[in-house]
Amino acid sequence: MAGFRIGRGRDNNRTPQQPPRQQPYGQQQPPQAPYGQQPYPSAGPPPQQQWPQQAAAGGQGEPEYFDPYGQQPHARPPYGQGGGPGGGQAGGGNASGSYADNPGYTQAFAIGEDPYSQGATYHAGAAPVAPAGPRLPWKELLRGIVMRPGPTFLQMRDYAVWGPALIVTFLYGMLAVFGFDKAREDAIKATLAQAVPIVLSTGVAFVICGLILGAVTHTLARQMGGDGAWQPTVGLSMLVMSVTDAPRLLFAVFLGGDNMVVQVLGWATWLAAGALFTSLVSKSHDLPWPKALGASAIQLIALLSIIKLGTI
Repeated sequence: MAGFRIGRGRDNNRTPQQPPRQQPYGQQQPPQAPYGQQPYPSAGPPPQQQWPQQAAAGGQGEPEYFDPYGQQPHARPPYGQGGGPGGGQAGGGNASGSYADNPGYTQAFAIGEDPYSQGATYHAGAAPVAPAGPRLPWKELLRGIVMRPGPTFLQMRDYAVWGPALIVTFLYGMLAVFGFDKAREDAIKATLAQAVPIVLSTGVAFVICGLILGAVTHTLARQMGGDGAWQPTVGLSMLVMSVTDAPRLLFAVFLGGDNMVVQVLGWATWLAAGALFTSLVSKSHDLPWPKALGASAIQLIALLSIIKLGTI
């Protein structure tokens, strides 16, 4: 009875405590991680992972990309099937089917594409836009310079006009000899063999003068930020120089350069030339009218000194 009171005999059926199992030789028990941290991985073979069904079905052996932030891993779709910039929508992609914004994915860009560009930037001298219209024939071109200069200059800003410019300027130069009193007297008193070289050389001189002045105007326009081509600018400037002085020259041949009517026409046509040069540079080089007028200032001063006033 005494033995029953002190609890002897109650644990007779309990199995004896087994000693701790020893690790096989060559293996070590993984160290215990500090309190509050995850245990270190064991040195044994890694457990088998369950691959997603999408990779097994259509992945074609490509690796998976897991989200390091704990989100659901996504299998990389095959090439040409969803998930790309041009593919359809796939699981895990955004609304447009692109994986570029998901962790573990990158976005592809074309060669020469600037992903940080916010739009087209203006560059002087860059390739111009498409022409505003077809090339005008020489009759419509001369008529357009007088009747509708703005649309004509805009339409012809990308076309060279060397043919009309050289021919009209050469003819204008030959007739300009008779617009000056002294040159007209010399040409009238001279024989035909002497007058022909004078007239021809004057025409060539006016062509060279028009080329130089047009090149100066074009250079100044480019320095001020213009983007026009030099061939249309020079050719159209030669046409403006010749066409605007035609009324004054017509009266000067019969009345002389010192006549009052000729002087008034000279100043009026010079102002008209300034307006046309400003419109030409503004349309051809895409410049505001103050800069366009400044670019053509040297040519206007030269025309006033050489042709209108005849001081040089």
